[in-house]
Amino acid sequence: MSFFRLDSHKYSSWLFVAIGFSLVAFMSTSNITYAKSHSENKQSMPESTMIDKVFVDKSARTLQLLSGNNLIKSYPIALGGSPVGHKRQQGDKRTPIGNYTLDYKNENSKFYRSIHVSYPNATDKARAKSQGVSPGGDIMIHGQKNGFGHLAWVNQKRDWTDGCIAVTNDEMDEIMAAVKIGTPIEIVD
Repeated sequence: MSFFRLDSHKYSSWLFVAIGFSLVAFMSTSNITYAKSHSENKQSMPESTMIDKVFVDKSARTLQLLSGNNLIKSYPIALGGSPVGHKRQQGDKRTPIGNYTLDYKNENSKFYRSIHVSYPNATDKARAKSQGVSPGGDIMIHGQKNGFGHLAWVNQKRDWTDGCIAVTNDEMDEIMAAVKIGTPIEIVD
C-alpha cells in the first residue's frame, strides 16, 4: 500500500511539472503571437501627418486615425463588457455611437493615459433625462489599467472596459502624440 502511495505521489509531482511546462509554453506562444501581430502593425506614422478624424468601428474592434480620407494607422481595440448598441445610461458598459469630439487629454488617469470623448452630448442628456436615468460620462480612449500594461496581450482579446475604448500602452503613446484636442471622433456599431 505504501508503495502505491509513493508511486502516485511521484506521478502527481511529475504531473504538476508537466502541467507547469505546458502552461509556460502556451503563455510564451501567446506572447510571441501577440508581439508578432503588433509588430506588424508598427508602421511608423509620418510626423508631419495631420490627423483630422478618429474613426471607431465597434463591430470590427478597430480605431483608425485619418487624414482627409486617407487611413494613416489602425489599432485593435477592446470595448465595454456590453458593447452592442448605443450608450443609454451610466453603468450599461456600452460605448456610445455617434459623432463626438476628443476634448481633453488626461495624464493622471487610473489607466495609462487617456483622451476624453465628449459624450454625453445634448441629445444623449435629453434621452437619459426622459428615461429618468443618468447618461454617464467619462468615456475615454485609454491604455491599460495602471500597473497592468504587461497584461495587454490578454486584456485586448476581450471586452473589459466600462464603455471606454482601450488600446495597449505603446499604442496610446502614438495616439496621444498624433491626435490634437478638438479632433472629431465618429463611433459606429
